[in-house]
Amino acid sequence: MITISKARLKAKMLEYFRRVEETGEELVVTNHGKPTLRVVPYGRKRSVEDAFGIIREKAAEHGSVVEPETDEWGEV
Repeated sequence: MITISKARLKAKMLEYFRRVEETGEELVVTNHGKPTLRVVPYGRKRSVEDAFGIIREKAAEHGSVVEPETDEWGEV
């Protein structure tokens, strides 16, 4: 994965786009150090890790999504 700032990408955009096309490696564009864009070759098949890896550490399970949570409501 290539990581580059918006300012640097602006100066060498075609060079980086060609690199993504040739290698298939994704390009992550940052703004003030935070990822903002992801450039990937069109039609590239992605693995589950590629598709959901970015949220792996951010997602949390808080119980069952099919069982009702009535304890917090008390009597209605």
